[in-house]
Amino acid sequence: MRIPFVAGNWKMNKTIAETRDLLSALLPTLSGIDGVERVVCPPYPALMTASELVAGRGVGLGAQDMHWEEKGAFTGEVAPGMVGELCGYVILGHSERRAYFGETDETVNKKLLAAQKAGLTPIVCIGETLAQYEAGETAKVVSSQTRLGLQGVSAEFAPTIVVAYEPVWAIGTGKASSAENAQGVHGGVIRPVLKELFGAETAQSIRILYGGSVTAANAAEFFSQPDIDGALVGGASLKPEDFISIVRAAQK
Repeated sequence: MRIPFVAGNWKMNKTIAETRDLLSALLPTLSGIDGVERVVCPPYPALMTASELVAGRGVGLGAQDMHWEEKGAFTGEVAPGMVGELCGYVILGHSERRAYFGETDETVNKKLLAAQKAGLTPIVCIGETLAQYEAGETAKVVSSQTRLGLQGVSAEFAPTIVVAYEPVWAIGTGKASSAENAQGVHGGVIRPVLKELFGAETAQSIRILYGGSVTAANAAEFFSQPDIDGALVGGASLKPEDFISIVRAAQK
């Protein structure tokens, strides 16, 4: 059985003080919701504060990115071991990293293998652009990103990976994919590639999230699909009532 997984990606939002306020509003209710793996991913400066607040509350903590090297002359970067001191999770390959900061399938793969070595649970993002979607290239792009991003992963580590399908055209636009369309990509494209890479049993155990304008109003519709195992939530994760509602929808 795949336990539902809901992660909040705060992106470049919330100062340390604002992080404290948001978690103070979230945790009393969020920590009491059973049957769902819950993770929050604040910006780097707020991770220490967040780690202190979530400790013992049953809510995981993730970073929004990391470098693949253990150490070195990489000004401004953060190493896997540094992330691992505070976090159990890390987002890799988010479309905004790909679009604005030169992330590629190759660097995503390097980071994934580094996460494996560091004992972190990676949330690996994949998804097509609007132009690719309109050209009918969704299956081609998503299958390639999945295959290249996950190559070289050990059979033992594979079940811990979380894949997040985020159609780029739906991120921050208010235009979410339909639940049926998302299910088609999850069950018809991503899951078969996972089966090809790791075998049927492991492929069924890997959780695939949907991300892209997930809200309290549409979350239950996505979670009703058989291959949508949770959500990577952006803007709605900054609103305590909305994020809690999404987590509760996953629980049901």
